[in-house]
Amino acid sequence: MTGSPDRVNTETGLYVHWPFCLSKCPYCDFNSHVVQQVDHQRWQRALLKELSEVRGRIGPRRITTVFFGGGTPSLMSPDTVAAIVDEVRSANWRGAEELEITLEANPTSVEAEKFRAFREAGINRVSIGVQSLNDEALAFLGRRHSAQEAVRALETARNIFPNVSIDLIYARPDHSVAEWEEELGLALNLGTDHLSLYQLTIEPETKFHTQYEAGLITIPSEDVSADLFLRTQDLCAARGRPAYEISNHASTGRECRHNMIYWLGQDYIGIGPGAHGRVTIDDKLFATENVKAPGLWLDAIECKGLNDTYFHEVPVEQQADECLVMGLRLVDGLDLARLRRLGMEPTKSSLHSLQQEGLVFQSENNLRVTGKGRLLLNWIIGQIEIVPLQSLDD
Repeated sequence: MTGSPDRVNTETGLYVHWPFCLSKCPYCDFNSHVVQQVDHQRWQRALLKELSEVRGRIGPRRITTVFFGGGTPSLMSPDTVAAIVDEVRSANWRGAEELEITLEANPTSVEAEKFRAFREAGINRVSIGVQSLNDEALAFLGRRHSAQEAVRALETARNIFPNVSIDLIYARPDHSVAEWEEELGLALNLGTDHLSLYQLTIEPETKFHTQYEAGLITIPSEDVSADLFLRTQDLCAARGRPAYEISNHASTGRECRHNMIYWLGQDYIGIGPGAHGRVTIDDKLFATENVKAPGLWLDAIECKGLNDTYFHEVPVEQQADECLVMGLRLVDGLDLARLRRLGMEPTKSSLHSLQQEGLVFQSENNLRVTGKGRLLLNWIIGQIEIVPLQSLDD
């Protein structure tokens, strides 16, 4: 398996998964685990080994973004972060001069104390999981920090990192538009250039799901959720951080370059337990997927390295579906040339009623969801039929 020469200089992202947390949040369905101790040197060696083996399989790539996600990556040793960044910048990978290197962090005082060490390790963008600026809401969400700690951590981060993003969760139980306006206004006043704003969803196999099924918690109605979403768009746009993706808002030029790789269907490598990737090899797209259990992943990498089933070729139909789902999340929409290169296109009949209702707009080379349609994004995607170009008869 060798990388196709035309992919060597294209943008490729690297995602590094750190699976450990101090506690499991009740809404979280990510691959995260609570453990008492971590052998950081052992994990560093394993992550570097997997990265090296992936490089051996796919050939040289120009890495342009690195994202340390989790879990809670701010619990990592800064030495591990530095080792991975150094490897990406080495001749093996030819990391871009202007690398965007993001670390997800929690705003507890203990983790904030490590911010300067992470900056020295190469991190130039930090994404802080604030989740709320209301202490009662933070307790409900199972967070270990207070609103005051979050504000202090953000102030510290802005003095250390050139690029700071915050995460917030809204549409919580009994969350009113007035309460959210006040909270979001406080967040915007903190001066960060990027905000990831997510409505609370009840995911299977989480503590919240168990409580929801038992009738112990409720979430806002669809009408209230829609009002919260629309007010979010208006407030952020008025303060110079308009939406560029369904849940992400940024000042001009501060969009998350790593996440744009996902939404634009570019190649990315995933290392660490449960990490996924999409890499083009000899003009074919392959998916990669790691075993999720941290201990099993660690043992497998140390003893065997990458197994024979690590790479799976992605069928064209699945590529087209992913292209549509990810591309329509962007406010600028989907470049239809991406679908056409796959030999696929949406049918006019499946778009007609959506256009008539003002939910989507199509030009010759672009398909995007309108502001009105963004409230119904998932439903709209389900209505669009994609077929091979030669099958189009309408």
